[in-house]
Amino acid sequence: LVGFSGFEPTWEAIRAGKRVALATKESLVVGGELIARTRNRPLLDQIIPIDSEHSAIWQCIQGINLEQVDRIWLTASGGPFLRWDQQQLENVTVEQALAHPNWRMGPKITIDSATLMNKGFEVLEARWLFGLDLSQIKVVIHPQSIIHSLVELVDGSLLAQLGAPDMRLPIQFALTFPERVASPWPRLNLFGQNWSFQEPDSTRFPCLELAYRAGEAGGTLPACLNAVNELAVDQFRKGKIKFAQIPQLIESVMERHTVIQNPDFEDLVEADRWARCQAEEIVVIKYGGR
Repeated sequence: LVGFSGFEPTWEAIRAGKRVALATKESLVVGGELIARTRNRPLLDQIIPIDSEHSAIWQCIQGINLEQVDRIWLTASGGPFLRWDQQQLENVTVEQALAHPNWRMGPKITIDSATLMNKGFEVLEARWLFGLDLSQIKVVIHPQSIIHSLVELVDGSLLAQLGAPDMRLPIQFALTFPERVASPWPRLNLFGQNWSFQEPDSTRFPCLELAYRAGEAGGTLPACLNAVNELAVDQFRKGKIKFAQIPQLIESVMERHTVIQNPDFEDLVEADRWARCQAEEIVVIKYGGR
C-alpha cells in the first residue's frame, strides 16, 4: 500500500496488538502522533522498520539505551537532480524524475526521492519510531547510498550501518529478526570506494524543510502535507504541473490549513480529504490543470 491508504490497516493492526513490519512510512507521517498518544510503550516494541534508513538506525541501537543517543543522521542520495540548478529543475520531465541513480523503487517514492520529500517523510517517521525530538534528527546527503544512516551518541561516537543499496537486505532482517540469516545477495566491495557527504539544499529542494515545518506544527498538518504531496506527484506524472511546482502546491495548502491538535482518526481522515480538495482547486485555478 502506498501513501494514506496504508494508514488505516496499520492503525488497526497496532490496535489489535499485532507486530507490524512497516514499509508504508506515510502511516507514521500521518498517524504517528495518534499512535504514540494511545500506546504506553515505545513503537519499536510493535513496529519493525523496513525503510533502509530506519532499519539502519534500528540495527545500530541494538543494546543501546536511547538516552545515550544524542542525534541520528538519515542519509539521502540526493536523487537524480542533486547537481541541477534551479533553472534546470524548472524543466524536469517525468522520465528524468523516475531515473533514480541508486535505488529501484516504485514511481511515487522515486519522485518523492527526487524532491527530497521522501527524506522529509523519513524524518517524521523516525521521530515517532525512535521517540526523538525533531532537533535530534538530521539529514545528510550521501550520493553513494552505502552508509544507510548513522547514530551519534552523547560522547560523540558515531555508529553506522553499511551495505549495498538493495532493499532485500532490510526486508530480510525485518522478517528474520532477532536472527540473522545468510543471504544470497551480492556483498559490498569496500575496495575502490569513495564516499562523500554534503548538506541538503533547501532552496532547490524545499520539500524537506516543509516536512520539518509540518512536524513542528504537529496535529493534522503532517496529514495535510502527505495528502497534497500525493496529489501533487500524481499531477506531475500526468503533466498538469511542473516538477518545481510540487513544493509550491504543498506550501500553498499548508498555509491554508487550520491545524487540529491531538487529532483522532476521523480528524486525520478529514484533513486528508480537505487537503486534496484544496490542492485540486489550486491546480485548476493557478496552474490550469484539469
